This record gives sequence, structure tokens and C-alpha cells, in this order.
Amino acid sequence: MPHHHQLGCTSTLATTMPQSLSKSTVDSIIHYCNQNLSISAIRAKTGVSRGQISKIRSANCPGVHKSKGGRPSLLSEVDIRRTTRLIETGKADTATEVHAAIKDTFLKGVSVQTIRRALKKAGMKAVTKKKRPFLSKVHRAKRYAFALSKKDWTVEDWKKVVWSDETKINRVGSDGRKWVWKKKGEGLKDRLVEGTLKHSGGSLMFWGCFGWQGTGHSCKIDGKMDADLYVEIIEDELLNSLYHWDYNVDDVTFQQDNDPKHTSKKAKRCFAKHKIEVMEWPPQSPDLNPIEHLWVALKQRLAAYEHPPMSMRELWERVQVEWEDISERECRNLVESMPSRIQAVLKAEGGYTKY
Repeated sequence: MPHHHQLGCTSTLATTMPQSLSKSTVDSIIHYCNQNLSISAIRAKTGVSRGQISKIRSANCPGVHKSKGGRPSLLSEVDIRRTTRLIETGKADTATEVHAAIKDTFLKGVSVQTIRRALKKAGMKAVTKKKRPFLSKVHRAKRYAFALSKKDWTVEDWKKVVWSDETKINRVGSDGRKWVWKKKGEGLKDRLVEGTLKHSGGSLMFWGCFGWQGTGHSCKIDGKMDADLYVEIIEDELLNSLYHWDYNVDDVTFQQDNDPKHTSKKAKRCFAKHKIEVMEWPPQSPDLNPIEHLWVALKQRLAAYEHPPMSMRELWERVQVEWEDISERECRNLVESMPSRIQAVLKAEGGYTKY
């Protein structure tokens, strides 16, 4: 005799058992009801009429889920787990790619739209891939080592850093978005990222620096940036920024990335000459440099103008105005974010972060 399930079943069967059916048959019907079998399926197994099965189910298993009708799903729960696994392992990014991967295997005849609905049902949503620098195993290891060396740094420590970088200010063009599915709350995994290369196109190259006291001196780079020009920038814009902030050289640590111009012999001699301490910086780590957020703020301000600049000279004038207008508070907020950035790199084991 089948085991009695407790889901919605009454404890007494005497008043709900049709006289023409045996107790064992009624027990079987209740058992099948609790397995969520349809009336048709139970009828096929027991030979009992649909009306009798319906009465037994209503009387004894009112809590059992009843079918809402309509076409049954082409994808079982196991099938849906298989499709999401393809996404999670990076073997496919889109519903179309999932369809191509499975069309000759376990899900023949399933459409792309069906897969798309299944991914949504599984709690995933389509998002654009974030553009981040490509991270190799070596990059990750160096990023992790850097974060580990700074894990105990407080905001007071980060206040002594002067951040620097170059950026290109471009005309707005196509963002070339690429889509990928992600789970709700899923962190920035490798498969959600599209690797980019730095300095890809534009019309105006800009160098700037900032620190706890706000934005520093800046300059427009005319022509090709080389080691000689970079040394001029250090001896002019950087040293003047320190003077403006009333800092001594030995009060600060200078941050720069690992661009060959920054690490050239000429640049190293310049730093040694002026006794400028340079922070050792991990590769492929713009997410650790808060000046990247200043570039975003600067470009948003430039984009807010009603009309685009009529000339390069006018663009440069706007850049100067908007750079100087960035507040001290904005800069301090970014410096204060450094402990969180370091923890994010540690958590990601040197991988991608939300920054």
C-alpha cells in the first residue's frame, strides 16, 4: 500500500471513499495526487473515472497544486539548470549562443525565445558587458599582492598620495555594447567583462593629478607623449601642484601607472633628482586609481554643455574650467574610498571589482 503523504490530505477517508472503490485504490489515487500527477495520468494508472478522481482529490488533498492548464514547458528544471550552467561557466554569453550549444544535444526543437524565458525564470537578466582591462594570472597575482600590502592602510595613509593619469577626451560615439546574462547579486566575474586597451582614440590628451586638497595642475598634451615630455610635466605640473597645496615633496607619495614613459630611465632620474617617492603600482589596475572617477565626472560636465565646442581651443577652455570646478569634497570622497577598493581586490583575489 502506498505511503500516505501529509500535503493537504485529510486524516479520515471513510466519508470520502466511493463505495465502488476499494480503500487501497483510494489510497493509490491520493498517493498519485500528492505526486502532482494529472487526473488523466492517474486515470491511466488506476482505471478510475475522471469524476471520481477529482472528487477524491478535492476531498482528501485540497492543498495539492493543480495544473493551470496550457501548454507544458518544453524545459524541465534539469534543462534550465543545464542552460544556466552554460552561462555561468562562460561557455555561452547569450540565449542565442546557448541555443547553438544545445540544439544538437539534450534540447532539440527548443527556440531561442524559450531559452531566453528559461534564463529569466532562473533569475538571470541580460546586461551589457563591462569594459575592463584584460587580467592575466600574473596581473591578478600582482594586484592581490599590492592589495595585501595595503590592507591595513587607513584614510590617513591614503591622504598622503597624489594620484595622476592621462585621459583622452573624445566625441561621443557608439558604445559598442555587448550583452551577457547574469544572476541577481552576481559579482563582476570574468565572463561579464569585455577586455579593453587603454587610450583607444580621441581628440585631446589631458594629464591631471589630484589629492586630499583637491585637483592639482593639469595640462593638454600636444603631439606624442614621450619620456622627455613626461619629465617636463613632472617638473612643472606636479611640483607646482605640491607648491599650491603647501606640501613638501617628502610629505607625499606619487602614484602613476606602469606606462613605459612613466617608468623610463629619464623619469626615474627625475624622481630621484627631486626626491619624489613613487608608489609601486600593480598592472591593469585603473579600478584602484580613483582619478578614473574624476575623468568620468569631468566628461559628464563637458557633455552637459548645450552645444559642442566649435574648436579644439574652445574644448580645451571648457576642460580647464570644469577641471578646476571639481570640488575638494569630490576628491576627498574618492580618497576615502581606497580602503574599500583594497578590500574588493582582496575579496576578488586580484580579479575584477565593481570599481
